[in-house]
Amino acid sequence: MASLTYTPVENVPIAHHTVYNKFHTNETRKLQFRIRQLQKLYWGLKDEEPALLEACKLDLGKSAFETYLTEVGWVLNDILFMIKNLKRFAKDEKAEDTSLMNMAMSPKIRKDPLGAVLIIGAYNFPIQLTLGPLVGAIAAGCTAVIKPSENAVNAAKIMEKIIKNSLDQNAYQVVQGGVPETTALLDCKWDLIFYTGSANVGKIISKKAAETLTPVVLELGGKNPAIITKNADPRLAARRLLWAKLMNVGQVCVSQNYILVDKEILPAFLKQLEVAFKEFQPKGAESAEDYGKVINERQWLRLKQMLDSTSGKILIGGKTNQSTLFFEPTVVQVSSPDDSLLKDESFGPLIPILPVNSLDEAVRIANKVDPTPLGLYPFGTKAEAAKILSMTRSGGASINDGFFHASIPTLEFGGVGDSGQGAYRGKASFDAFTHRRAITTTPSWVEGLLAIRYPPYTNAKLKQFRSMNDSKPNFDRNGRPTGGLVWWVLGLGSKSAAGAGGRWVLVAAIAVLAARYKDLIVN
Repeated sequence: MASLTYTPVENVPIAHHTVYNKFHTNETRKLQFRIRQLQKLYWGLKDEEPALLEACKLDLGKSAFETYLTEVGWVLNDILFMIKNLKRFAKDEKAEDTSLMNMAMSPKIRKDPLGAVLIIGAYNFPIQLTLGPLVGAIAAGCTAVIKPSENAVNAAKIMEKIIKNSLDQNAYQVVQGGVPETTALLDCKWDLIFYTGSANVGKIISKKAAETLTPVVLELGGKNPAIITKNADPRLAARRLLWAKLMNVGQVCVSQNYILVDKEILPAFLKQLEVAFKEFQPKGAESAEDYGKVINERQWLRLKQMLDSTSGKILIGGKTNQSTLFFEPTVVQVSSPDDSLLKDESFGPLIPILPVNSLDEAVRIANKVDPTPLGLYPFGTKAEAAKILSMTRSGGASINDGFFHASIPTLEFGGVGDSGQGAYRGKASFDAFTHRRAITTTPSWVEGLLAIRYPPYTNAKLKQFRSMNDSKPNFDRNGRPTGGLVWWVLGLGSKSAAGAGGRWVLVAAIAVLAARYKDLIVN
């Protein structure tokens, strides 16, 4: 295996200092700078595409097709999407549904970059899960240090080369290493930490970040359930869930961790699983050129321990080879939610199946095993899927499929509860690294309207303020509708708007409308 040159620990604060200082030059705030950096990253990836495909083959045994589909092509398209839409994303937003008085202050939201950020990648999709967040950071105007996973050695080396050769070295740095180097990074003060990986490490990062009130985005995993009702199509369920486990040898944070199957459809589902296995891997997993390997021996031993500890029955697969890190896709029928294959996230090609008597039982088990998984996969009728979604929580869900929702680069992706916090992908990547800064501008001509806010306060001023500020409900005490916009307009001249208060409202309305449409009138 190739070796990875770790960044000297004493150099970690230097990397942080470099990107921190660069951010405060304000150069990265310029849209032209952001777009140019994204363009250079795009061509850096294109130029190193063959090396990236080879790197993932060496690290994870991924085929070129799978690497391009889920890694290289993904990030390339994400960059182009961001370049195309960045000006629109970065544009100021007007406040919605504000009062006439407040409209005069032109309330808006400005999109400011959070600052210098830290991105910690993962090994299972080393390119997508490291450079994907970086695309969002660059687009938002942030500077960044990225720490690729030390477990995907070859991919980490190529990504470092791309960033050094393509991007502004004062704005974007790479730190390579393991626990000591990551600890040194966490000792620095960041404006955001973006981490993808295990929940245990996520807790460590959150605790460390809390010491300096640093916000975090955590993309974690979970014991994701698939639920197959008695009305599901067994063939489709078998093919689609098997695909989800063959992808990257099951080393996918959103792949199903276990399958709850209605006993009525269990025989048909198992039969279709066998058919799908023969179709997808006609010569077996060991001979399949597009089936990868477990990332390292430590993870392989963890999976082997889970399989050896199960009290379930192996129905399909079960072959392993420690020397080559081969682990055959393995279907196991279990009898309890407490089985070793359900107690922890497998993050591998283990496929435990637990028969259930009803949909309600399946939902109860799913909520008990993991109440906030990263993914949820209902198979059945539209009504059954709606029922499952209404009674569960999850980061995302794919109805009648295996993690398809996570395969759409422009669809917001994130966890909930123990499976993470925050989201990214598409516009959400820009938002993840952006501070929505509230801005108002108080013109001099509105001073007369603001007189009521200055002391001394009187009952007359309070009455006047109420007439200018208070919204009116369109419902009575029993929730019955009482009117709407027309009702309010007709009431301008009535008792509710009578006297000085009503006059102030009309004056404010005329002033605001004049300010808003003055350009139109002039032109």
